[in-house]
Amino acid sequence: MRSTDVRTTTGTAGIAAVRNLGILAHVDAGKTTVTERILYLAGEIHRRGEVHDGTTVTDCHPQERERGITISAAAVSCVWGEHRINLIDTPGHVDFADEVERSLQVLDGAVAVFDAVAGVEPQSESVWRQADRHGVPRIAFVNKLDRAGADLDAAVASIRERLHPAPLAVQLPIGREGGFTGVVDLLTMRALTWDDGPDGDDLRDGPVPDGLRAEAERRRALLDEAVAGLHPAALEEYVEHSALSTATLDAALRDLTRGGEAVVVLCGSAYRNRGIEPLLDAVTAYLPSPLDVPAVRGTTDAGEAERAADPDGPLAALVFKVNVTASGRLTCLRLYSGTLRKGDTVLDAGTGRTERIARIMQVAAHHLETDAAVAGDIVEVVGLKAARTGTTLCAPGAPLLLEPAVAAVPVVTVAVEARHSVDTDRLAVALARLAEEDPSLVARTDPETGQRVLSGLGELHLEVAVERIRRAHGIEVAVGRPQVAHRETVDRGVTGHVHRHVKQDGGAGQFAHVVIDVEPLDGPVAGEGGGGFAFASTVTGGRVPREYVQAVEAGCRDALADGPLGGHPVTGLRVVLTDGATHPKDSSEPAFRTAGRLALREALRSCRMVLLEPVAEVTVTVPQEAVGGVLGDLAARRGRVQGSDPRGGTAVVTAVVPLAELFGYATALRSRTQGRGTFTTRPAGYAPAPGAAAR
Repeated sequence: MRSTDVRTTTGTAGIAAVRNLGILAHVDAGKTTVTERILYLAGEIHRRGEVHDGTTVTDCHPQERERGITISAAAVSCVWGEHRINLIDTPGHVDFADEVERSLQVLDGAVAVFDAVAGVEPQSESVWRQADRHGVPRIAFVNKLDRAGADLDAAVASIRERLHPAPLAVQLPIGREGGFTGVVDLLTMRALTWDDGPDGDDLRDGPVPDGLRAEAERRRALLDEAVAGLHPAALEEYVEHSALSTATLDAALRDLTRGGEAVVVLCGSAYRNRGIEPLLDAVTAYLPSPLDVPAVRGTTDAGEAERAADPDGPLAALVFKVNVTASGRLTCLRLYSGTLRKGDTVLDAGTGRTERIARIMQVAAHHLETDAAVAGDIVEVVGLKAARTGTTLCAPGAPLLLEPAVAAVPVVTVAVEARHSVDTDRLAVALARLAEEDPSLVARTDPETGQRVLSGLGELHLEVAVERIRRAHGIEVAVGRPQVAHRETVDRGVTGHVHRHVKQDGGAGQFAHVVIDVEPLDGPVAGEGGGGFAFASTVTGGRVPREYVQAVEAGCRDALADGPLGGHPVTGLRVVLTDGATHPKDSSEPAFRTAGRLALREALRSCRMVLLEPVAEVTVTVPQEAVGGVLGDLAARRGRVQGSDPRGGTAVVTAVVPLAELFGYATALRSRTQGRGTFTTRPAGYAPAPGAAAR
C-alpha cells in the first residue's frame, strides 16, 4: 500500500525502511520491464510502459526508445508497504558497463534478472562479477517463464555452474511456457496465481494445486536441507526436527543473502505482470537497508575515518551521475551520513571548493521536490556547478574524501570533426559535456594530426555519443574510421643496461647513475593476461638511497607512456634496479627520476617488443543452418573459436576476436542469418597483433 509518509520519514526507523537496489542483467533479459512493473504495482505510475513501444519511464532518452536498450542508468523511487525503494535500472550492454560500475558503488543490494530460456548469459556474468567486487548482496529473478523453452531448473543450474553461489529457489512454477499462470511459494506453501486476462493484474492466494503438492513438498524439503547446510542456526533446528519452520527459514535466507553465501531465486514473467509482487516482498525482506551495510570509509587529514548512516552525523555524500542539459546540471548523489537541506553549503572534498544546494529532488518517476534528504537517500540536486562523477560532498566543518569509482580505460577511438567550420567551437563544448556526463568517454586533440578524437568502450558506445552530439546540439559531425587502442609489451628483455645522467649548467648540477634489467612480467607476452608493470631493486650497500630508488621507479613509470614501436603505452614488464651510484652534491630525486625515465626508454629500444591489440570474447547465437557461415566469417576476422553448443534449434558460438575486426559485425551477422543472429561481446584483454614483433 503506497504511503507518502514513508517517503518523508526521518531518523533510523525511516532509514531501516529504505532499500537502495539496482536491476542487473544481460541485454534483453527484461530489466527495464521489471522496473516498469515495479513502478506500476507500487502506484508510482498508472499506465505500464513497454520497451517495444518506447513508453517506459527509465528509458526516457530518444535513442534508448528507438534502440530498445538501456544506455544510461536511471534512478527512480517507489513505496512498497512500509518500505521506500530507490531503484536504479542499469544498462545491460557491455559498452555501458561503466554505468553499472558507478551505480553499484552506491547500491546496498541488487536484483539480477535472468532469461528463463538462455539462463546466465555473458553480460549477466560480467555484472555479477562487478557486484561481487563491490560486495553487493543479490537476489535472482528468472524472467520470461512464459516463453517457449523456458526452464527454471536449467536457469538455476546455470547460476550454480557459471556464477558459483548457492542458488536457493523459493518458488515452483505453476504451468509451463504459455501456460505459466503463477508460482508456489515454498516458504508458506501457498499458490500465487494471476488471471489469464491481458493485464494479469489480480493476484490470488490459494492452496497448492493437488497435482503439484508432492513436488512442492519435495522441493521444500530440498530447500530446508540446502539452507541448513549453509546456516548454523538453521542446522540446529534441522538436526532436531528434520525440517525448518517458516520463521527460521525466512531468517536464514535473510542472513545468507546479506552475507553473500547464497542467492534467493524467484521466478515470473514481467511482461505478463506475473511474479512482481513476491519479488518486491523478497526485496524488502532479504536485501539490506543502509543501516545493515558497513559504514562508509573515507580519508581525512588525520587518516581513515568511517561515517555511519546517521541523519544527525556530519554530511557525507558521493556523486555518481551528472546530467548536463541546456537548462542546467542535474547531479545524482547518494547520502551516506548526515542530512542535506535545500540552501545548504557543501564542501567538495577533492577540490576544497564550496557549493550551494539550490534544490533537492526525489528520484521518483515524476520529479518531486523536497526540502531535505537524509543518510541512506539517493536524490538529485540542482545548483552544483563544478561537482563531477566521483565527487565527495561533505560538511565544510567535517571534511571526508570517499573513494570514487575508477573509470574504465577506453579501447576504441574515432576522429570527429564538425562538417561546418562555424560549429567547431560548439563541437568542443559538446565533447566536453559528454565527457563530463560519462567519464569513460575521453575527448582530446591528437598532437600529431590536430584532429579531435573521441575514445570509448566500444563501437556502440561511440555511435551513441556521436548521435547525441547531432541531436542534442544540432551539430553535423563527420566521423573517421574507429581505431583501437594498442599496447606494447616486452617479449625478450635486456640485462645490465647502464645509463649515466650528468647535467651541469651553472649552480647545482644533476648526477645519477643507474643499471637496470628489463624482462617480461608474465611469460613471453604479458598482454595476454599478465600484469602491467612491476619494479624491484636489488641494490645493496646503500649505493642508491631508498628515496632515489623510488625516484627511479617514478621515472620508469613516466617512460611507459609511449613505447618504441608506435608510441603506444607499454605494459607487461618488470624493471629491476641492480646497481647505481650517486654524487655527494649533485645527486637528487629529480636527477634519478630523469635517469630512470631515459634508462628505460633506451632499454626498450634494445628489447624485443611486441605490439598488442585489444580482443573481445564474442558470443554469437544463430540458427543451426547458419553456423557454418558464421564460423567462416569469424575465422576471416582472425577469431579463435572456443566452442559451439546447440540450444533448442539454435547454436551458441563462443570465440575470441580482435576488437578491430568487429567493427560492422552486426550488419554482417544480420546479412548471413537473415536477421535472426545476435551477438554480445565483452573485453578479453590484449593479444599480439599479427606481424608486430620488432628487435
